Order: sequence, then C-alpha cells, then structure tokens
Amino acid sequence: MAKFIHRATQFSLQTKVFLTFLALLLFVLGCFIVYVNIVVIRPLKQKTEQDTLVTATKVREQVDLYVEQQNQMSQRILSSKDIFVTMDKSSSAHSNYERLKQIRKLKDIMFQAIGPSMNIKDMSIYDKQGVLLTSYLGTGNLPAILSTMVENSSVGRKWEGSGFILVRESDTISFIRTINDQNGKVYGYLSIQMDQAYIQKLTEGITAGDVYILNQQGEQMTGSETAAKSLKWAKTLIDEGLYVDEHNNYVTHSTSPSTGWITYIVTPRKSVLGSIHSVQSMSILLITALMLVSFVYIFLTTRNLLLPIRKLRSQIWRINYSNMNLKVDERPKNNDLLLLNEAFQDLMERLQQSIDREKAALHEEVMARNSALQAQIAPHFIHNVLYLISIAAQEGRTKVVSDMCKHLSDSLRYIVSSPYAHVTLADELEHTRHYLSLVQQKYEEDLEWDISADALASEIRLPRLIIQPFVENCIEHAFSNTAPPWRIRITVKQYNGLWALEIKDNGEGFSPDKIREILANVQESDAGMNQLPHHPTSLGNMGILNSVNRLKLMYSNRLFFNIFNNQADEERGATIQIIGSLTKDFY
Repeated sequence: MAKFIHRATQFSLQTKVFLTFLALLLFVLGCFIVYVNIVVIRPLKQKTEQDTLVTATKVREQVDLYVEQQNQMSQRILSSKDIFVTMDKSSSAHSNYERLKQIRKLKDIMFQAIGPSMNIKDMSIYDKQGVLLTSYLGTGNLPAILSTMVENSSVGRKWEGSGFILVRESDTISFIRTINDQNGKVYGYLSIQMDQAYIQKLTEGITAGDVYILNQQGEQMTGSETAAKSLKWAKTLIDEGLYVDEHNNYVTHSTSPSTGWITYIVTPRKSVLGSIHSVQSMSILLITALMLVSFVYIFLTTRNLLLPIRKLRSQIWRINYSNMNLKVDERPKNNDLLLLNEAFQDLMERLQQSIDREKAALHEEVMARNSALQAQIAPHFIHNVLYLISIAAQEGRTKVVSDMCKHLSDSLRYIVSSPYAHVTLADELEHTRHYLSLVQQKYEEDLEWDISADALASEIRLPRLIIQPFVENCIEHAFSNTAPPWRIRITVKQYNGLWALEIKDNGEGFSPDKIREILANVQESDAGMNQLPHHPTSLGNMGILNSVNRLKLMYSNRLFFNIFNNQADEERGATIQIIGSLTKDFY
C-alpha cells in the first residue's frame, strides 16, 4: 500500500518537463512586460513628444522659408541699379506721360525680380510719402496710402533700418520694406502681398494637429480665428517648448528668429499618445496570445519529445529470453534550417549578380548617350575652323594660318582626349578662348569678346563642349541683322553652392514666341531621352538642346536654364543663363 501511494505521488516525466517549461515561459513573459514598459513605452513616449516639438519647428521653418523667398525677391529689386533712378524720376515727373513711363519701368523691374514662378497675390511700390505708385497685377484692394494699412494693426509698426515688417489685413499678409540705397537714402516702400491661404496650405499635411501662427503683437496670422479665440495664448518665455493645456491637449510652440512669429500646434492627447496606447494594447494581446500558443506548443512538444522514450521503455519491458530483438528508429533526420539557409544564400548571390549587371548596363547606356550627344558638335566645329584656315591660306597670311593651326590643335586635343570624362569650367572657358581666337581671324575688329570668371571656376565640373555651341550660334545667327561691332561677353560666378554662367550678345534678340519655343523644346527634350529629330543646328534648336541635354545628364534636377532679351535701357541682344547647384535639387 505504501509503495502504491509513493508511486501515485510521483509526477510523470512529461508533467515535470511541462511545468519546467511553463515556469521558464512565465519568467520570460514577465521580463518581456518589464522590458516593453521601461525600454519601449517610456522612450517611445518621450520620442513622440519630441517629434511633436520637432514638427512645430518644421512648420515654422516652412513659413520662414516662404517669407525668406519674399525677402530675397525684394532684395533682387533693391539690387537693380535702375530702381533708385526710376523712383527718383517718378517722384519728380512733370507730366502724366513721364510718370507712366517711369511706372512701366518699375513694372519691368518687378517682372525681372518675380521670375518664371509666382506664389504671391501681388506686388506694389509706394513713394517715400507712402502713396501708391503702381502694382504688378493691380488685383485686390490695395491701400492708396501705406500708413493706413500699417496703422490699422492693433499695436502699430516702426521701421527698422533696411529690415521688413509683416502686417495682416483680412486674408492678405503684406511684406513691407523700405527702398533705400547703400547710403540709407529712402526712395519709397515695397509691399509684397502674400496669400494667407497659401501660407496656411504650407502648414497642412505635416501634423495631425491644428496650426496657429501669431506675431509678437498677438495678432493671428494663420489658422481658424474661431478655434483660436477659444484658446488662451500666453506669451512664451522660450523659443521652443511643449505643454499640456486645460483641455488635455498637447501644445507645442516655436518662435521664428527672423519674423518673430510664434507657431503653435494644438494636438489632442489621444492623437499624440495614440501610437503608444496601440503599442501597449498590442503588447497585452501579444503576450496573451503568446501564452496560449506556448501552452499548447509546450504540451505537444513535451509529448512528442517523450514519445520515443515511452516506446523504448515499452519495448524494454517486452524483452525476455525468447525475444532479444530491440528495434530502434534510425531514419535519417534532415536539417531543414540549414538547407533553407543555403538556398537563401544562393538566392542572394544570384540577386547580387543581377543588380551588378543592371548597374553596368545603365552605366553603358549613359556613356553611349553622352558620347552621341557630344559627337553632334565636334564635326560641325572642325568643319567651320578648317574653312577659316583655308580662307587665310588663300590670302597668303602665313602667320595667321600658323596661329590658327595652333589654336585648332589645342582645340582638337581638348575634344578627343577622354571624351567621356567631365572637365572643369575653367577648361571649357580656355577652349572657348581658342575658338573665339580662330573666329576673330575672319571678323577681325568687327568682333569683340570678353571672358571673365571667378577663381573657383576650376572646381565646377561639366561635360565637354558646353559653351562653344552658344557662342557659335551667336556669331552665325544673332548678328545677322546687326551692324558691327558685335560683342560677346561670357561671365561665370559662384556663390552659396551655386554657379552661374551667362552668355550675352548685342545682336537683334528674340521675339517672345521664339523664346517660348526654345524653352518648350528644352523642356520636351528631357535630357536627351526624347530627341527632337527635325530641328536644324541653329540658335534655339539642336545647339542649345545638345548642350542642355548633356548638362541634364550630369546635374538632373540641379540645373536651371533660361533665355531672355536684355532690358530696354541696356544694349540690345539676348542673354543665355545657366545656373547649377552643387548641393541640392532645384525642383
């Protein structure tokens, strides 16, 4: 009896293994719960709050960038040498005709400053008494007296040197600054009308909360006025911060150092901490499901693990003198994980080979396309120069032929050496000097040219034969109906990560339709991918397309091309402008 009781109180091996694994599982799950709350939930909450604060800074930076664009636009107007003369003449005009003429010049200056894109409502210029002279579009209800709009502000404004002020009136935010020269003499005032809805649109899609922007005088610049009145704003003592208001909302604020505007973002607590609550809920569900699955798994695993032992024990009990055979399952076991790992490694090797082949094919395609584009220029250039040399030889000018052959030799060496490699802008300018020296022999004193470049031109990289097609087209087409002397001026400047190349001539210029055609052809060509097959090699067609397409292959979205006629008060002709960025995309 005692032996039976002792045997009954003994746990089976399966039960012991099950209880051991269960205790280990509970310990691991407990550690997992502590880990999630301490290592995941708490840092995630801090990071979420920090991200909310960073979002306010990003919204503020978006608005600052837009205001800075208007500041740069106003600086472009002030940098014009004609603005001060025009403003001075406008204030002293004796007739309506002279006044209208000066106003037209002011509109031309504003047009040059605004450029191809326009993200403002209007731009207006006032004289130094604050009386409206003219506006760019003439839309909206612009105040005839500038002081009327400034004094309507609840606190008022004061001019601060050459800085600017921002005033909101209805749905318009006005950027106002003085028009003054380097000596501080005030000629008038410039007002750029910005659409409040456009600024509000800049803040959308960045955060799930409501965005409100106030100036230092407490006036609301953007956001719903109804919602803003229900909140009590307090002047912040620090530039950036986060706090929870009485409605349990997270409020983040960021102060702009340039405009003084304070950006507020009001986000409901559930929106800020919603992801954290989701992580907590998912953790609880995951732990519960893991425990249930683990119970079933441990039970089945222990039973299958101990089943061969039970079979062996049963077979041992059946062994006797007449039966000494003991059968053991010796079927081979395959290591499926090892086979899967080998298959995955083989897949990765084949995938890497495929990527390498694709990269090599793409590189060869770009090299071939660049070579084809460059090949369109070189024969045309050589034929022209050989023709000039033959003329000089017929006229018996031996020294001229010798000099031209030397220039041609240097040019050919430049063209054929490593045609795929990029060169510096300084090399391109040197090649252009050789070309102009050759052409000079034909036109003599009728052709005047000048090349000026910064010392940093040797750091700018670009494809070969970029400048020569523009110069060649100027000589062959721009001066057709223009009396000599013919002038070509090439200027290169570099500043703030940008480099600018300008090629200016005193030819007959372009019609507006021709300029639109040239820019449309450049846009449709798409960096050599969609060549326009029926355009001859002339100004505004293949010569420009060829050069711009090869630049696009190198600079992609970091290139800006423009062509325009010179201003009315300058020398006749046209200007080709190429601007490249060394750091970031333009669009």
